[in-house]
Amino acid sequence: MPAIVIGADTEAGMAIIDALAQPGREIRGFVSDPGVAAILRRRGVKVALGDVSDDSHIEGAALHCFTVVLVGEAAGDDRERSFARTEIEVLEAWGRAAVSARAHRVIWVLGGEPPVVDVPEVAQVSPTDPDFARRVAELDDARVIQ
Repeated sequence: MPAIVIGADTEAGMAIIDALAQPGREIRGFVSDPGVAAILRRRGVKVALGDVSDDSHIEGAALHCFTVVLVGEAAGDDRERSFARTEIEVLEAWGRAAVSARAHRVIWVLGGEPPVVDVPEVAQVSPTDPDFARRVAELDDARVIQ
């Protein structure tokens, strides 16, 4: 089932893409960096390029994805954001986008408390966990997460 990584152009996002990549698996990445977009496309990742604070664009990119992985670093780093002023506004926009795209599973890669997201399954992985990327892949592969 398709999975999308929002913030795939961060170090954590690239590690998650690596951990998710398997033959026959559809992986999508949402990025702001055109250079990273080109690298991901060469690796067979479907890429959406845009503003990480634009929830309508993220919703479109996440449409028909079972899992949406939200890399918190991309909500607060130095990239340009035109649709939100604060990190929490970006995180909330991501949650709205995942719900509107009808994602089944949201995996937050975030050190703090994430916004509430009304999808059937939600998990959180700490970006400081040395095995965070593997853990995200395990959660994506799981039949059900608690």
